[in-house]
Amino acid sequence: MNSIKKIFQEKDKNILSIYFTSGFPELNDTSKVIEGLSHGGVDFIEVGLPYSDPLADGPTIQDSSQVALKNGINLDIIFDQLLSIKESNNAPLIVMGYLNQMLKYGEERFCQKLVECGIDTVILPDLPMVEYENRYKVLFDKYGINNVFLITPQTSEERIRKIDGYTKSFIYMVASSSITGAKGDISQSQIDYFKRIKAMKLQSNLIIGFGISDRSTFSKACEYASGAIIGSAFIKFLAQNGTKKIGDFISPIL
Repeated sequence: MNSIKKIFQEKDKNILSIYFTSGFPELNDTSKVIEGLSHGGVDFIEVGLPYSDPLADGPTIQDSSQVALKNGINLDIIFDQLLSIKESNNAPLIVMGYLNQMLKYGEERFCQKLVECGIDTVILPDLPMVEYENRYKVLFDKYGINNVFLITPQTSEERIRKIDGYTKSFIYMVASSSITGAKGDISQSQIDYFKRIKAMKLQSNLIIGFGISDRSTFSKACEYASGAIIGSAFIKFLAQNGTKKIGDFISPIL
């Protein structure tokens, strides 16, 4: 069974996921961050692949990617880091990156590396649905990898229901039609959007991301979905505190 789907069978509310950028703040911090998040009680972890030309990331994650790239991070190093903690890590990992990274690395090689590292779920925000259907579904199925699709307030019901049919773990519900980053409290228009999607009674679990930053926004998101993802706020915490006090970030949220 998909490792993320298994989480939802054991726990279907208040699921906390944290995104971080591999190789940030320092090149060899990837395993330290994963260890800190796992011990802190995070349900699953999003491993960000630093990219020079991101489409969905806001300034905070963009800056962390630039730092990581300057540190010398690359996919081979990331996969080696993930492999090194495969046996000791308890929290399932998701890799989040961009299609061009997989293309440049080699599609089969990329999938093989994921499997070696014990990872069975990816998020590629810029992977077009038609490309998934015509090319990548077969490839991912071959390796037992699940692709997570994103929906926004502008996504049509027809597309959402098609995504629901393909989903094996969860649907990533983007809280607003913008880039990542903390934006204060959740607005009424966002709540209306959450209610609309919840009323569709999809078969897939929903996880809300983009703009979730603290206990208040996390709790509000969990009223309308199985859980939420925090990214930029955690990256800011790492930039200020390093990797030694990760639990101090997690405990006030849970």
